[in-house]
Amino acid sequence: MARLPVTPARHWRETPLARVLSPMQRFIQSETSSGLILIAVTLIALVLANSPLAATYNAVLHTEIGLTVGPFALHESLLHWINDGLMALFFFLVGLELKREALVGELASLRQALLPILAATGGALIPAVLYAALNRGGPGAAGWGVPMATDIAFALGVLALLGSRVPWTLKVFLTAVAVIDDLLAVLIIALFYSSGLDLMALSLGLGALALLGVVNLLGVRTISFYTILGLIVWLAFLKSGVHATIAGVLVALTVPARNRIDPEAFLERARGLLEKFRESCPPGQSMMLTDEHQEGAVLALERACEAVQAPLQKLEHLLQPWVAFGVMPIFALANAGVALSAQGLIGEARPVALGVVVGLVLGKPIGLIGTTWIAVRLGIAHLPQGVSWRQIGGVGCLAAWASPCRSLSPP
Repeated sequence: MARLPVTPARHWRETPLARVLSPMQRFIQSETSSGLILIAVTLIALVLANSPLAATYNAVLHTEIGLTVGPFALHESLLHWINDGLMALFFFLVGLELKREALVGELASLRQALLPILAATGGALIPAVLYAALNRGGPGAAGWGVPMATDIAFALGVLALLGSRVPWTLKVFLTAVAVIDDLLAVLIIALFYSSGLDLMALSLGLGALALLGVVNLLGVRTISFYTILGLIVWLAFLKSGVHATIAGVLVALTVPARNRIDPEAFLERARGLLEKFRESCPPGQSMMLTDEHQEGAVLALERACEAVQAPLQKLEHLLQPWVAFGVMPIFALANAGVALSAQGLIGEARPVALGVVVGLVLGKPIGLIGTTWIAVRLGIAHLPQGVSWRQIGGVGCLAAWASPCRSLSPP
């Protein structure tokens, strides 16, 4: 039998380096791997916070890091930069995914989108009510907002461990619930817990956000333009006193989800380039990197394919690995280091701790599952396709498990 010629791609697969790297490539491409990394980093953070290294761990998190440019100065702790800086990227990516689902996916109709809205509202209000009831008239009465928010990063990371056994519709449902839950928590903080808002900074941020919406309508598709204005929105929200991660979601909603390319023109362009490549590549010969005609046709085809993608698609593909394997593990390392101690269960702190635990462990799943059941029972909404009540119950418990990572994280 004649031996096949070794093409560059085939030669790469046969090299020792390829055999060493391919398991890592498959690992990175696995949906479960990001969840495994997140759980591992969470355990590391818990060990650090409850070991002799706890003081060093907390000191590093509270190290001041600043940026000064002329009269502009921004100085925050490392923990603050992670929670309001890196996590803004996470919420930006989540916002992109939610926009795509709202346009062409599982949230494309009002009936489909209404269920996570109602579930998130119930899952936020019931914990707050239970906490307020247990701390009525006490020194911790003002902390009723603590057990409200679900930590979306941890919830999605744990759900990813189940891989393909979890329906995609359930992941979309949990994502929508957690984002809406978080938006409600941010609104509560702004209305009841903020010491004061910088209206000038907030106006600047809203103005830049409105400009992003206008340029989208005008057909601008340059990603760098959205990046620069998005950074302005984030900085303005950060300085205004509003939680900066909300800027990530709002900016994502302004990113174009459609392109301005005529499909027929793209097909005609692609056919012409493929024909040009075929003519410059004789049968039986591999591609020559030194052939200018072949290289030009391939590069032109690559540019044409990139142009046909909407900015939303490009940004999703670009950010997903960075968020999954960079932002989320760093966030877990910084926020999951909760010191486990019985001191919070005695004295005046006992009602506060009891209110948080009852609000999260009981209130969160009861509110989320109960509101979902009522909405479906009344015919206001329906369960996502392929999702069972057992899975909704699991999501409710998962939301309760993930919430302490946000509620009990270091101040």
